[in-house]
Amino acid sequence: MATTVRDTRSDTAPASLRLPGILLGVGLGGFVDGILLHQLLQWHHMLTSTDHDRIGVKYYDPKSVSGLEMNTVWDGVFHTVCWLAVLSGLAVLYARVTTGRRRVWTSRVLWGWILAGWGLFNLVEGLLDHQILGIHHVRGGAYQVWWDVAFLVLGALLVAGGLLLKRGGRSFDPAAPGAVRAGRLA
Repeated sequence: MATTVRDTRSDTAPASLRLPGILLGVGLGGFVDGILLHQLLQWHHMLTSTDHDRIGVKYYDPKSVSGLEMNTVWDGVFHTVCWLAVLSGLAVLYARVTTGRRRVWTSRVLWGWILAGWGLFNLVEGLLDHQILGIHHVRGGAYQVWWDVAFLVLGALLVAGGLLLKRGGRSFDPAAPGAVRAGRLA
């Protein structure tokens, strides 16, 4: 009869905060974009540049009622995706961290991953929607390229800042005895 030696280290490895942090950052970064740039400043909506996009989407003039209605629908789709990202991030975080939740929320590691997720949102959305598809830009007009570049630079800075912040945190195994007292997070 053969005996199997089981490596228990993989069973006791601390749950990573990377995935929930990135999901939360993507969703929250999307909300900042949608609320600030789409709604408050009204610099763009999801389809404001489709008169010269790269994929042939019909143009919906945001200055007309019917165009604003269609742009608002697509902004709603965008916000739904952001909401689902935040909800997923919270669900994964809740599933992975069963004790010491208060310590997790004050963790530099979690907030570092959230910042990195926000930056990742900016980079992906900026490259995909602004550059590749061309369906909208941060702010249209004479300086639109510079606004788009600034959005990408902000994304890169958020990723770098998040990774630096995360790096300053301490590892934490929520299942370990005394973990709540030690307050160390992964």
